Amino acid sequence: MKAIQITHNQELNVITLDRPQAPAAGEVLLRLNYVGFCGSDLNTFLGRNTMALNPVIPGHEIGAVIEATGEGVPDSLKPGMVVTCNPYTNCNNCASCRNGRVNACQHNETLGVQRNGAMMEYITLPWQKIIPAGTLTAKTSALIEPMSVGFHAVSRGQVTDVDTVMIIGCGMVGMGAIVRSVTRGAKVIAVDLDDEKLALAKEVGAAYTINTGSEDVHARLMEITDGYGPDVIIEAVGSVPTYQMAINEVAFTGRVVCIGYAKSEVSFQTKYFVQKELDIRGSRNATPEDFRGVIKYLERGSCPIDTFITKVIKPEEALETMQWWSKNPGKVFRILVEF
Repeated sequence: MKAIQITHNQELNVITLDRPQAPAAGEVLLRLNYVGFCGSDLNTFLGRNTMALNPVIPGHEIGAVIEATGEGVPDSLKPGMVVTCNPYTNCNNCASCRNGRVNACQHNETLGVQRNGAMMEYITLPWQKIIPAGTLTAKTSALIEPMSVGFHAVSRGQVTDVDTVMIIGCGMVGMGAIVRSVTRGAKVIAVDLDDEKLALAKEVGAAYTINTGSEDVHARLMEITDGYGPDVIIEAVGSVPTYQMAINEVAFTGRVVCIGYAKSEVSFQTKYFVQKELDIRGSRNATPEDFRGVIKYLERGSCPIDTFITKVIKPEEALETMQWWSKNPGKVFRILVEF
């Protein structure tokens, strides 16, 4: 079977692997239809992802069909069913797992990062990681995981209908945060450098948009929030300026939720931590509840799915596509590989 393999020196190859045979007890054999490339895959390709194996088979954004099930798999998982998967592992022994927050397991190994992923024609996974996709197609199901990360950040921020929420970064994860904040009744301010992404943020429910390249962010926020600042800021970029913006602009007693990984150290005026009495929270991966929330949202049919999918490619087009993406990082929502 075909698989895609990335090394850290901008090499990508289509390789041949043995197809998995009948699934073992407790496992499910999936036929992959669509697998998404995400930003971490691009960083792996560019040699910037220090967490990834080298070489590695990428892929943790999955739209698949169950091919077969092994002994002991619940009857609710049947061949022919469209599914996605929870791509994270958990050890059940670290502090996070003991506290029931397995999404933040200290020893997590995400598919396509710390272990080989799903960008291949077939894969076997434990049944506990399989998530039925309801009425969604396999193509749409490949969008569930990245949006669930944004959903989880909104849960971490304890967003409610009385909040004004600023989301910095309108990629797929940021879009998930916008959607979840809107469905909770919050007023959303979307912030990005790209007008096309900001227009899409409006389409999914953002009340306001700010282009950081052409507008005075602070002045606009003071205007929108009557001088208070946003109650919650979700940082979904991972850069020094956006981390600093989140701390500087959040309201007194506000919440800052951090999703993005900054590539270098970030300096802060720590007086704001105390003066504003801030809650600063990390947000990692997603929970089963977040996955279910995304599926429920996508099943409504209001999501502009075709706009979210920048390209659908074949495995043989992956190298050329990654080279193009590295030169046009701001123009991509999601690239799906069709097997």
